Amino acid sequence: MLVSIVTLNFRKSELTIACMVSLYKVCKKEFENNTIELIIVDNASGDDSVNVLQQEIKEKHYKNIILIPNKTNSGFGAGCNVGAAKAKGSHIVFLNNDTVVKDKGILDMALYMEKHPQIAILGGQLRNFDGTLQPCAGKFYTLGNVILLLAGMQRYGLLDKSPEKIEEVDWVKGGLLMIRKDVFEKLHGFDEKIFMYTEDMELCYRAHLAGYKIYFYPRVTILHAEHGSSNRTFAIVNIYKNLLYFYKKHRSKTEYTILRFLLRSKAMTAIGIGKLSHNAYLVNTYQQAIGEI
Repeated sequence: MLVSIVTLNFRKSELTIACMVSLYKVCKKEFENNTIELIIVDNASGDDSVNVLQQEIKEKHYKNIILIPNKTNSGFGAGCNVGAAKAKGSHIVFLNNDTVVKDKGILDMALYMEKHPQIAILGGQLRNFDGTLQPCAGKFYTLGNVILLLAGMQRYGLLDKSPEKIEEVDWVKGGLLMIRKDVFEKLHGFDEKIFMYTEDMELCYRAHLAGYKIYFYPRVTILHAEHGSSNRTFAIVNIYKNLLYFYKKHRSKTEYTILRFLLRSKAMTAIGIGKLSHNAYLVNTYQQAIGEI
């Protein structure tokens, strides 16, 4: 088998079904001739997701679509690792469930990797439903880049981008990330101590340290709704937590100390602005973030 696609479901069965239907529609032949499979991991939704998904697969007689009910929700990376462990393909694709697949770009990505053995990880382009590009490749979070991140420069393309051509990048986002199965196994998968956010960057960083090449592939048409199961406060708090973990794991003690100072300074500034402007969201969010420092 060439490609195993792994996607997670958490209380969003309607989105997962839309993704599954779109993928099967454009790749029906490849599903039926055992070129591609889809592995859906339900991350302990606790609702009727498993029954709904099982019924959809059974009624449509889908071939090579596997549903794995996870007993616990240990986060995005851990859920992906469960799916990857069952993968038969030589290439594993991690695809967000809030996507609609419009072409065979995922298969093209796998064929491109087959022709370019130096590439271990290949990220693909996601688009908004109006056709505009979503930034899907980024720069590693060095201290300089952390300063840009905390200053909000990410929105201006100084950290994240969408290259117009195939090119080498630091890291690619986990919404559409292809990796050779043997490389994923050698790297021991996603770090399960990261519940959500930055797990894709951390995986690519370990691949980079091991000498593997990471590239970006723009010739894909996949629409991404960005319907997350989390809110912005959850995201900020976890980014704080995970940046600290990343630095403790991969960088020097001096850099870790500087990072803590930068994160605390940003949080205290945001709390101050929140109190002056009576913005409860800012105060609450960054008080929680400080709790992770």
